[in-house]
This record gives sequence, structure tokens and C-alpha cells, in this order.
Amino acid sequence: MITLLLALALAGPAEAPLETTLRAKDQALLDAIAPGDRALWERTLADDAIYVDENGTIMDRQAFLTSLVPLPHGVSGSIAITDYRVQRHGDSAFVIHRDEEREMFHGQALLAHYLMTETWRLERNEWKLASAHVYVVNDDPPAIALPAAKLAEYTGRYQAAPDLRYVVRIQNGKLMGGAEGGPLQPLLAEVADVLFLKGQPRKRLVFQRDGRGAIAAFAARREGHDVIWTRLP
Repeated sequence: MITLLLALALAGPAEAPLETTLRAKDQALLDAIAPGDRALWERTLADDAIYVDENGTIMDRQAFLTSLVPLPHGVSGSIAITDYRVQRHGDSAFVIHRDEEREMFHGQALLAHYLMTETWRLERNEWKLASAHVYVVNDDPPAIALPAAKLAEYTGRYQAAPDLRYVVRIQNGKLMGGAEGGPLQPLLAEVADVLFLKGQPRKRLVFQRDGRGAIAAFAARREGHDVIWTRLP
């Protein structure tokens, strides 16, 4: 027993679980973004690190460090990790974490959510960040109320192809839409003539009017690209 206790004492404190270690590193990196603390990122990034930001810009280590500057005057904020997962494979670890950003923009409160995937690599007994990819998790826009007469203007049957039809109707005072013959979902208004489906913030239904002001079609818009649905007689 004495020999065992002596061996444990000489071994020193137990190594912290990898998730605890990497989560602390990641939170520190996020805390360093607002003040533009390049020193911490320089110490943590691998020499061949790749960083892909939320706009899809691919940067090597130096390009990312150059882009890291303090928030401008009148802007403040913080980013907190809300969910964290790690898988280790030898000297590499794959991380997925969700983050919540709260920002004050000249007195106005903003909120954003991100999903980040990372690869960490163990180099000389130290974990280095080898790659990171930031993805924006979109939220639904705020919905506005439109008068019943306005909602009625959107009702009808629309066609994108001979075998592809969409129906819009009013049920129990709510505007509903969906593939003809299938279940209908509530359509909410972002602004007049621009509708969206709850839980599908990447998509908009942009209604188009003819020269008389009547609804003639709508564009199903996603990532800036449209599928046109023409209103049937």
C-alpha cells in the first residue's frame, strides 16, 4: 500500500478529461475575439492551420491572424459555448460546438448562433487547433400580422412544373401552404409579399405581381436562387 501511494504521489495530478481541456481552450479563444487578442490565437493555432469564417472565406494561419482586430467603437459583445462534443482518434480530436453571441451595436441588442467544427492535433504534448469552420445557424425572422384581405390575395394554386404544384389557402384564419395533396404548414409574413415557413429560415416565398397589381407567381428563394411558381387560373 505504501508503495502504491508513493507511486501515485510521484505521478502528479491526473490529466483533465480531453473535453474539459479543449472546451476551456475554445472558450478562451472565443473570449479573445472581441478584444482582437492575436497572441492567444498565435499560441494555439497550428503552423498549417486553416480557418473558414461564417462568410465562407478560407484563410491560412497568417490571413486569419491579420483579420483578427478589436470590435469597433460602439460595438461590444461576447460569445459563449452552449454545447460541446469531442471525439478523439489517436493524436487528433474532432470537435463540434454550438455558440451564442450577444452583441451590443450602438445601444441595440443583437443575438446570433453559430455551429463550429474543429480539428485539434497533439503536438509535443500540447493541443493545437489545426482547422476550424464556422457556420451561422439562422433564426426565423420576426413575423408581422397582415389583414385578412391581404392574406386572401395569396391564395390559389401554383405550378413550377407539370407534376409539381403548390397550394395556398386560408384555414381557421391562418394562411397555409404546401405541396398539392400533402400536409399544409402555416405561412408567416416577414413583410408584405414575402412569406416564410417557421423553422425554415433559409427559405422565402417572394410573391410577384402583374401590371394590375394581382399576384401572378411566387419565387421560392433559397441562398439567393429562385424556383418560380406560376399562379394557375
